[in-house]
Amino acid sequence: MKVKGKAFKYSDNVDTDLIIPARYLNTSDPEELAGHCMEDIDPTFVKEHNPKDIIVAGKNFGCGSSREHAPIAIKAAGISCVIAWTFARIFYRNAINIGLPILECEEASKKIEYGSVIEVDFETNDIFDLTKNQKYSAQPFPEFIQKIIKAEGLINYIRESMVKTEIK
Repeated sequence: MKVKGKAFKYSDNVDTDLIIPARYLNTSDPEELAGHCMEDIDPTFVKEHNPKDIIVAGKNFGCGSSREHAPIAIKAAGISCVIAWTFARIFYRNAINIGLPILECEEASKKIEYGSVIEVDFETNDIFDLTKNQKYSAQPFPEFIQKIIKAEGLINYIRESMVKTEIK
């Protein structure tokens, strides 16, 4: 599977309160969260991004709280992938659990610029900066995580596994 979109570039240590401000945590409605995604760090994000666009960030993306609101807001906003040098571990796991594709790649994090057109091949974990004609390789996921992302989340993966088990 491949996705292609415009890069929205952010720095190191983007915490969950910057991804979805705490004042909106009284809801768990994905669409409402999406409407406020990144608004404190990038007030133009909600108006300028399109489905399939890609977030690119530095180190420790998603640090802060353990709430799932942050990856839910990103996924509901239609972002197809988040690429970062590193992710906070709880954000990493929450993103996988809800089926939000994330890739760790130091070189892509450093070199991709805001507005670049990016294509990601999830089969090979290759990241292509089509604007600069550059290719980067992300850290591959173990097979079981690939299956969770392909199923669009842990709950869907478990449901699919249970159905397959019941059929046998």
